[in-house]
Amino acid sequence: MSTIEPNFQRILLVDDDLVVRARVSESLAQEGFEVILAKDGNEGIMAYQEYRPDLILVDAVMPILDGFEFCEQIKQLGDRLTPILMITSLDDNESIDRAFSAGATDYISKPINLSVVRQRVKNLIRQSQLIKDQLNELQQANQNLKLLANLDSLTQLSNRRGFDDYIQKEWDRMQRIKAPLSLIMCDVDFFKNYNDRYLHPNGDKCLIKVAVAMRKTVRRSGDLVARYGGEEFAIVLPNTNVLGATSVAENVRTAIKNLQIAHEDSSVCPYVTISVGVSTIIPSQSNDFQALIHAADRALYQAKSQGRDRVSTLIV
Repeated sequence: MSTIEPNFQRILLVDDDLVVRARVSESLAQEGFEVILAKDGNEGIMAYQEYRPDLILVDAVMPILDGFEFCEQIKQLGDRLTPILMITSLDDNESIDRAFSAGATDYISKPINLSVVRQRVKNLIRQSQLIKDQLNELQQANQNLKLLANLDSLTQLSNRRGFDDYIQKEWDRMQRIKAPLSLIMCDVDFFKNYNDRYLHPNGDKCLIKVAVAMRKTVRRSGDLVARYGGEEFAIVLPNTNVLGATSVAENVRTAIKNLQIAHEDSSVCPYVTISVGVSTIIPSQSNDFQALIHAADRALYQAKSQGRDRVSTLIV
């Protein structure tokens, strides 16, 4: 004796006729569908919200809440993807037009032919799945485009746009939980001299190595390393106090220096180094993240003026 393999697809059957519910549900269950039953439109709405079916079969004419009003309420709940197959004894054009206007995907006429029901259900679910797959592919493509739009093509770090979006989001989040937000601004020392001596292609290679070292050093998933512009980099550290941020900054500075990228035109070291500014603030409604950026810039300027290849800190 053969057994029916369940297909894990759920159908909501809404009909006030007990015989119809029994016949149709048994037929669909034999095809492996899970069938949820409701005897009127109100029960159907509650069942829909609880079970989120893959397809809805609904009778057009029912007491309390008929099939047309049921479809309208499903639309009002924001669902325009779940296919609705309306069962109707009404075969006039006005009723058919009303069914489609209300949100029905297709209809079948009474008396019910179970073979027709099964085939319509299978076809509608197949079409619905294709649409959902296409929407998922489109959403993924849009997500990929968004990632590319926020990515620096040279270093593969977040670009300035990605940085602005992220620091705004973390500013708002830290403001809600009243936690510190820290920012590290880094500048490659004497990078113009580096480009002039080693030429721009090697300058690009240098920036890539610096970016990789930063990404390896800043390991928390919630932290962001970004190319702020040119040879300047930024690191956003949510929920990090000034001591933690300064420690990260020193680790980054040391990691870059330990790369030992030759820089004969640097007046501070025979290797590539960075100057680093650190700022920390507890976000509030009285200011915005620009205050944090300005403070980190001032700290970076201070690090440069004090001799470069060092970390300077400023608490806002």
